[in-house]
Amino acid sequence: MDDKALIERISNGEMIQRGEELPKGYRSELMRLMVVFVDSQLAGAAGFANMINHGPGLRERRTAAQIVADRFDHAEQILDLLKDFNVEPRLYVSSHAWASRLDRTVDLGNRRIGGDKRLNVFHYPLEGWVDALILNTLMGTASSVQLGELRHASYAPLAEAMIEIVKSEQAHIEMGEKGLQDAIDHSGTASAQAAVDYWYPRVAATFGRADSEHNARFQQYGLIKQSNDSRLTAWEGQINDLLGRIGLNAPV
Repeated sequence: MDDKALIERISNGEMIQRGEELPKGYRSELMRLMVVFVDSQLAGAAGFANMINHGPGLRERRTAAQIVADRFDHAEQILDLLKDFNVEPRLYVSSHAWASRLDRTVDLGNRRIGGDKRLNVFHYPLEGWVDALILNTLMGTASSVQLGELRHASYAPLAEAMIEIVKSEQAHIEMGEKGLQDAIDHSGTASAQAAVDYWYPRVAATFGRADSEHNARFQQYGLIKQSNDSRLTAWEGQINDLLGRIGLNAPV
């Protein structure tokens, strides 16, 4: 099947099933989406795992451990799909240093660096419990927007997997909001607001450039429907409301 025939099928509302022969272009963009997701889940889990014992109580530590376990589960689900693309999960998981981080002062923006394909936000280190809660909340809300679209992706196995993954991400947002409210009640807003000021632009950068060629191809292949700017605007509306509920402000 060539690109033209596949795009016509997708435009007619057909879903692409597991095991079908895929044109090179579609296969490449689909793999990119899945690899970025897997790498981000593995890197995110590795960073957050280091924060488990920073939780102020056992309930908070159990919650953090559950979030880490969920991220590994999400990565495993999509790695299972990548086996059809000649990816061996055990080798893949050991192929990168998922816990590696850059200096906190670095700001990559949208600039990609070598190594794995994690979103840039997972190249920055966490600094304590409140900092981790802020990133979890901001990035969890971003993920619910970004991954929410993939529930309707033209590749049926990916769309099906994302239904439960998005539910899990929503639960993480709720956990994060509760944890943040507790932390603010005990210690005030100063450290939480400083973390928002640091992480907000870095999470915003995960939505990519407005003129992204990959985004255009994702839309062409029916993998996503919205532009990067549209998804960014949706996230800003959701996260700004959430921050307002707990007495925090988005950076100006």
